[in-house]
Amino acid sequence: MQILLIVLFVIFVLIGVPISYALGFVSFAGIAALPIIPNSVVFTKMFNGLNSFTLLAVPLFILAANLMNEGSISDRLIDVCKSSVGHVRGGLAHANILVSMIFAGISGSSQADTAGIGKILIPAMKKQGYDKGTAVGVTAASSTLGSIIPPSITMVVYAGIANVGTGALFMTGLIPGIMLGLAMMLVVVLYSKKKNFPKGEKVPTKEVLKQIWTSLPALLTPIILIGGIVSGLFTPTESAAVACVYALIIGIFFYHTIKISRIPAILIETMKLSSLSLFALAAANALGELMSYYQLNEKVQGIFVGMPGGKLVFLIVVVLFFMFVGTFMDAVPAMILFVPIILPSATALGVSPIILGLIVVVTLALGLVTPPYGLCLLLAGSISWISIEDSFKGVLPYFLSSIAVLALMIVFSDVFLAIPTALFPNLF
Repeated sequence: MQILLIVLFVIFVLIGVPISYALGFVSFAGIAALPIIPNSVVFTKMFNGLNSFTLLAVPLFILAANLMNEGSISDRLIDVCKSSVGHVRGGLAHANILVSMIFAGISGSSQADTAGIGKILIPAMKKQGYDKGTAVGVTAASSTLGSIIPPSITMVVYAGIANVGTGALFMTGLIPGIMLGLAMMLVVVLYSKKKNFPKGEKVPTKEVLKQIWTSLPALLTPIILIGGIVSGLFTPTESAAVACVYALIIGIFFYHTIKISRIPAILIETMKLSSLSLFALAAANALGELMSYYQLNEKVQGIFVGMPGGKLVFLIVVVLFFMFVGTFMDAVPAMILFVPIILPSATALGVSPIILGLIVVVTLALGLVTPPYGLCLLLAGSISWISIEDSFKGVLPYFLSSIAVLALMIVFSDVFLAIPTALFPNLF
């Protein structure tokens, strides 16, 4: 029966059935075939899977990102970054990565980063003389930071699954997120010489300071959110609500770019985007009940505990597995399905659930730029009207730099946990 369900799921994926529907069909079919479990369990598990205060952060962070884009706040962040580093060779590519790092501290969503920043910077990079592959590659790769630099929707979901502190997971992701951004900027430096990337005119210091001043409310957003979480002023879910209110206030009263008449449309768009992730999450939660019936977590634990190499080999296998899963499945259902299975093995091998979460989140974030599913890759490619093959060629150097940082996280996992623990002991 287990093999039949796996084959059924693979067939659904191959013929193009959306992942959320494939998960729902397989879970219903599997539970219906078990006489000891009533069919109503499927719907009960789907509902209970969403009945979570922590998961309320998902639609709220998406709403915050939509408000930021509607209020042209992302445009102002782009202007600041362009004026700061646009005069160096490859400056617009550097600005692309830098603004993604800042925007990541606001939206918590890689897809929102790609859509909001890509529609502005991809055409600008092409106009300045960058080839389409580079424009798409830099945009798609840097947008993955939205899932890593706090606040992060995928980290919120993992924290709910693994029952770990969301704030602790956020702070653990801060340094690796910055390292990933710097690694991508290093690739830009190397390719600037090889491909002779263009550079813009130097903006006078007075003008740069003026742009920073006018963009200060937007630039303060990550500081307010992260500072509030670290200080214990509000929870990560409450920080998402604060981000929404803050974006609405500065968009309406400070920048005058959000019209009251547009708010219903923004809310509808938010519900559409949220439903994609949340329905997949609900369906994956139902399938998780079926997988627990077959005791897959105990079987997997038996394999890893007896495997030579300890936690290092375990983490390498985890990365390879989630890298494969990320090529065809979104991060949220992937974590719902597989984190409960591997978490007991991690605990038995002495791997911190926080480090496991960090590595899983980073790996699945990289899945956003790997074909055929790679949603950020598809979004960026569609803006520039190039094929997914050419898009991936453009993203590959930045993808490999991220793999190098991920390798460091695996080898020195204890260090990556010790630093935030020492800096923010109240969260751990």
